[in-house]
Amino acid sequence: MKKFFAELIGTFILVFVGTGTVAFGNGMEGIDHVGIALAFGLSIVAAVYSIGTISGAHLNPAVSIAMFVNKRLNAKDLASYIVAQVVGALLASSFLYFLVSNSGLSVDKVGLGQNALADGVTALGGFLFEVVASFIFILVIVTVTSESKGNAKIAGIVIGLTLVLMILVGLNITGLSVNPARSLAPALFIGGSAFKQVWIFILAPIVGGIFAAIVGDQLLGTEE
Repeated sequence: MKKFFAELIGTFILVFVGTGTVAFGNGMEGIDHVGIALAFGLSIVAAVYSIGTISGAHLNPAVSIAMFVNKRLNAKDLASYIVAQVVGALLASSFLYFLVSNSGLSVDKVGLGQNALADGVTALGGFLFEVVASFIFILVIVTVTSESKGNAKIAGIVIGLTLVLMILVGLNITGLSVNPARSLAPALFIGGSAFKQVWIFILAPIVGGIFAAIVGDQLLGTEE
C-alpha cells in the first residue's frame, strides 16, 4: 500500500502544480511557455526526490506500462500503480476545480490545464506527435533509471528537464501530454473537445512508452 499512496501523492503533485500553473498563471498569455514547462518539470523533480524511494515515482501509466514490458514491474503492481496515478490526477483536478471556482475565476474561461489539439493539427498529426514525444521522454526514463546504464542520483533532474524540453516543443501542438492520467483527469471535468480528444492522450503515450521500453532493452541494453 505504501507504493500505491506514493504514486497517488506523486501524481497529485505533478497534476496539481503543472495544470494549476496553467490555470492560475493565465496560460501562455501569462506565465508563457517556459513557465509552464518549468512548472511541470520541477514538479517531477519534487515528486521523484520525495516519494521516489518508495515507488520509483512513475507518476504516469505509460511509464508503468513500459516498466512492465521490461519486467521491472509485475502485473499486480502495474494495476495498483495505474489506479493510484489516475486517482491522484483526479484528486488534483477536482481540488483545482474547487479552487478556480472559488477564486472568482471561470473554469470555462481559464480551464484546468487540459490537453487539446491546436488549431490546424489533425488527430493523426497530434497522435503521431504524442507517440514520438512519449517515446523520447520514456526512453530517457528507462535509461536513466536502469541499474546498469542509469544514475539514480540525478534521475529526477534528468527526467524533469526532459519533460521541460518536450513541453517547449509540444505546447503549441497538443499542449503536451505524454501522460494518460495527466490528460484524463482535467478532460473529465472540462468535457467538450478535451474529452472527445482524450483518447489521443491516453493511447499515444502508451504506444510511445512500449516502443521506448523495447528500444531501451534491445538497443541500449537497459535491462542487462
